[in-house]
Amino acid sequence: MRKQRNWEKQLAAKKSKRKEEKQRRKLNREQEAETSNSNPQYSKRVMKEVSKERLAEARSTGPKLCIDLSMTDSMSDKEISRLAGQLRRLYGSNKKATRPFHVFLTNMSDTGRLYKECLRMNEGFLNYMMEITEESCEDLFSSETMVYLTPDAEEALKTVDADKVYVLGGLVDESIQKRLSFSRARELSVRTARLPIDEYMVKKENDKNFHSKILAINQVFDILLTLCSTGSWSEALQAWFPRSKGYVVSSAVHAPISEEE
Repeated sequence: MRKQRNWEKQLAAKKSKRKEEKQRRKLNREQEAETSNSNPQYSKRVMKEVSKERLAEARSTGPKLCIDLSMTDSMSDKEISRLAGQLRRLYGSNKKATRPFHVFLTNMSDTGRLYKECLRMNEGFLNYMMEITEESCEDLFSSETMVYLTPDAEEALKTVDADKVYVLGGLVDESIQKRLSFSRARELSVRTARLPIDEYMVKKENDKNFHSKILAINQVFDILLTLCSTGSWSEALQAWFPRSKGYVVSSAVHAPISEEE
């Protein structure tokens, strides 16, 4: 009986100690949270101001990227909604970037379905620090400065040039017809380029035997942002090319392609 009582005392002591330790950890967590969040509004305000300053500076010094929305008339309402979501994610990435792009949304009519959907889906859309215009990209930029990014181009993009304007077709997966963006680039008589997927990536076997090089505009944008910050196509593709597309960065590729090659 003595042994039983001693065992029960030890068990009670252990339970009490565990309870005290649990309470101590909880208190530490609460104190840490209180310290880090002592003035969260100030922190958010500072970050917001830094973001606004960077976006404002990008309007004069940042690389230029244009979303060509001239092909949205043939898209379904579901596709329009998906495109609005991609534009929201694209802007979110640009706000967080250390070196953001100067972004243009062209052929964007304030009476069009996409504009109305952006207002409905994207909080603060009217305050986005990007150029939203009904004009087309050929009205704003000379053909010599534009590079239309399309998966059907023969030339692989090597780097992001500050003197160029990179154009993405405002399309989503469902509406992409073969060579549609390439045909649009030919119509504009501008240079075309593709992401260097063939140069840096290899097909990976998967159950569905599915492989695709078609990306959403926000995915292409994230790749370009990372390229600008790291100078490495391998890092950019590794970070943002979706694994579900059936490609992985080749282990045989290490150095980025230079503009002189």
